Amino acid sequence: MNTIKALTIAATLLGMSGLALADDTALTIYSTAAPGAIPAEWYRPVPGQSQGYGYNRYNQIPGYAVIRQDRTLEIDKGLSELKFTDVAALLDPTTVRFSSLTDPDGTSVLEQSYRFDLLSMGRMLERYIDQTIIHNGQEVTLMSTAAGGMLLQLDDGRVQFQQGYSGVVFPSLDESLVTKPTLMWQVDANKGGEHETRVSYQTTGITWWADYNLVYTEGKDANHGTIDIGAWVSILNQSGGSYEDAKLKLVAGDVHRAQPQNQYARFEGMSRMDTAGKSAGFVEKSFFEYHLYTLGRPTTIPDRSTKQIELFEAVNGVPTEKIMMYDGTAQARWNGNAAMMDQNWGVQSNSKVAVFLRFDNTEENGMGIPLPSGRMRVNQLDEADGAYEFIGEEVIDHTPQGETIMIKLGNAFDVVGERRQVSFERGKRWITETIEVKLRNRKDVPVDVVVQERLYRWSNADIQKISHDYEMLDARTMHVPVTLEPDEEGIVTYTVHYSW
Repeated sequence: MNTIKALTIAATLLGMSGLALADDTALTIYSTAAPGAIPAEWYRPVPGQSQGYGYNRYNQIPGYAVIRQDRTLEIDKGLSELKFTDVAALLDPTTVRFSSLTDPDGTSVLEQSYRFDLLSMGRMLERYIDQTIIHNGQEVTLMSTAAGGMLLQLDDGRVQFQQGYSGVVFPSLDESLVTKPTLMWQVDANKGGEHETRVSYQTTGITWWADYNLVYTEGKDANHGTIDIGAWVSILNQSGGSYEDAKLKLVAGDVHRAQPQNQYARFEGMSRMDTAGKSAGFVEKSFFEYHLYTLGRPTTIPDRSTKQIELFEAVNGVPTEKIMMYDGTAQARWNGNAAMMDQNWGVQSNSKVAVFLRFDNTEENGMGIPLPSGRMRVNQLDEADGAYEFIGEEVIDHTPQGETIMIKLGNAFDVVGERRQVSFERGKRWITETIEVKLRNRKDVPVDVVVQERLYRWSNADIQKISHDYEMLDARTMHVPVTLEPDEEGIVTYTVHYSW
């Protein structure tokens, strides 16, 4: 049998002198992060917490990545052992692949292992229990370790507790421990010399999401204005690996993965965008049934870091409309099983009138860019001191070009609503109900309010009479637009007949 030659592949970023002749890293990140759902404290290590990656929050980061590293290596003909260090600490060893691009048919992997038992004082002490170590220049037997100290048996048989570990010398390094997470292969090569090789694997502890920063400017009337939009990709890396000058790709789409118990199972779908005009920015293309966003320049993503990269160039002056919406039946839902025949079901009212910004994602408005799902934060300039003040935020779903975007900012202060049941009649297979909605505008300018009514008692509903024009969004959702002058009260009434 040929002698197994240990070939140590040095750090991913530095290579190994004389053996690793080139290094090329690519990083493809898949996100399962709901925008805005990652706690801020996850962005940084916990003070005083171990930097290990075994059983802590780092493997809870909702996302994963595929790492690919191409490298030119000197590999001897025959049987040899390869070690690959500085890999991500949270890698999935079942996804690791090693291959020779130079001679794929003639180079085979016989065995593959992942070593993650990292060298530390605690691990070394565990290895030397019941063995001889040197403490303050004297040979002693280590009996146990506990409470931050050691039980030591001296030459004369006495047992002494030593607080701390200062003065400890081990006879040798336990070779079963490694200083960094290490991949190891036993390979058999028909061809010796330089090989172009590729290593790939999946790792958890890394994710991405989109953030949008908007600035709202009021127009000449209270119901219209413009917004400036900037978009950024946020990347959170707690994988235990750093990726220098990497080719970065982001995958958007509903990629299914088998999920272990107590792991994040949701994948936030994203959509298309096109920034091909910026060679250094992100370029989108279709891939299978998903979309790839490829950064046009290398980027470095250090471990334990959050990095932001511009998603597309800022767009200014997008026409927008401020919409107020009163939904007095927000808490009432038809359960789909039977008609809701209780007269008191859903008649509870609320007074809050929600405030939205609405704009069209079209080229005519300076947009027309398919937008990945993300959180839109909106600010407005306070001209009194020149400061931008936060006025609300909303998470949008992936939005194709040509669609309308509605951002809920909060509730109006000076516009209130009131909803009540005027009449209710019930037969064996029917219900007839009359509803009255009152709106009051206490502002000194006119406002437009949309009354949203949910026909929640049964699927077959017929509007028999109504005081205003209306639009049915679907079989059970009705919109009634109302314009209110300053200090005006408006009343919407309608009668609906349910039958089954």
